[in-house]
Amino acid sequence: MNIKDILSISLVLFSVIDIVGSIPIIIDLRKKAGKIHSFKATLISGVLMVSFLFIGQSILKLFGIDVESFAVAGAIIMFLLAFEMILGITLFKDDGHLAGSSSVVPLAFPLISGAGTLTTILSLRAVYSEWNILMGITLNLVVVYIVLKSTNWLEAKIGQSGFSILRRVFGIILLSIAIKILKQNLFA
Repeated sequence: MNIKDILSISLVLFSVIDIVGSIPIIIDLRKKAGKIHSFKATLISGVLMVSFLFIGQSILKLFGIDVESFAVAGAIIMFLLAFEMILGITLFKDDGHLAGSSSVVPLAFPLISGAGTLTTILSLRAVYSEWNILMGITLNLVVVYIVLKSTNWLEAKIGQSGFSILRRVFGIILLSIAIKILKQNLFA
């Protein structure tokens, strides 16, 4: 167990999950659905992330893809996500994931543990130990749960400009980590 690695992993996942940047979407979803099922959404997200951590590589082998190639692809996606966060633009299409009455499915997948998060987990696996990634996932799930439970309070305290600043700061962190993963796996 390496505390520095766990913190690095946690920051990467925090940036990709972008639960803070998703608060406006969560608030809108709460207004439409009437209630956010915080525990269920967090639990389902955790199951998806941990499952992908352990069987994601087997899925890749099924398609003949090595982890390093997937890590490079994941780093490119993280790079693009970082640009979205920093520049405030939208590169990835919104699939209309807010449709429907249940708040668990759109929250757990794709909002919290979507394609970017799952790709990032496999990319991290190429660099860090599974135990450290598992700890990073757990720390992020705690943060996700707290944010989901406190969206009313956060909406009142931080405001739109505060969310905008946080999103850009974590975008720069995500961009730096994407470049690190790209360098480590491109020349492996």
